[in-house]
Amino acid sequence: MSNFFAMISRMKYIDRWGLMNNTKTENISEHSLEVAILSHALVSIANTRCGCSLDADRAAVIGMFHDASEILTGDMPTPVKYYNPDIRDAYKAVEKVAENKLVGMLPEELRPLYRPLIADIDPALAPYVKAADKLSALIKCIEEVRMGNNEFLKAKASIEEAIAAMKLPALEIFTSEYLPAYYLTLDELG
Repeated sequence: MSNFFAMISRMKYIDRWGLMNNTKTENISEHSLEVAILSHALVSIANTRCGCSLDADRAAVIGMFHDASEILTGDMPTPVKYYNPDIRDAYKAVEKVAENKLVGMLPEELRPLYRPLIADIDPALAPYVKAADKLSALIKCIEEVRMGNNEFLKAKASIEEAIAAMKLPALEIFTSEYLPAYYLTLDELG
């Protein structure tokens, strides 16, 4: 018997933004779906507009699993996770142990298929998934600020700076051409 998929289904129980006052809670399952969609979009943009030849479908699947280790570790708030290099490095080590534990829950024959999705990410796709993760966080901030929750203003500014610093052409295209629509109402989108 393998517990892997039952464990993965528990992503819906891990809330994000634990230190923030949210108008709507967000769990890592919801977040991971958005990261998967955004990872696919960024790689598709890179392929069609930036001359890349990457696997957008694989990026999407990596996006689905990118926070799976948080089932075991919980979601550590960014200000804590990056407070200093010692905490950051210790958390990365804990994350790696959790990723390996998850992969170890699979039957032996499936481990080589899932390890590159969870623990040993393709370095060509990793920047796109990381960018999608940041975009998802920015979108959450935009939604919260639009609802009048000014608690997310500083996080929004910090994430915008981090996104600008990534210097990823597909991300720059997305933020200039697609991100503005996230500021619109449903009627304006239609």
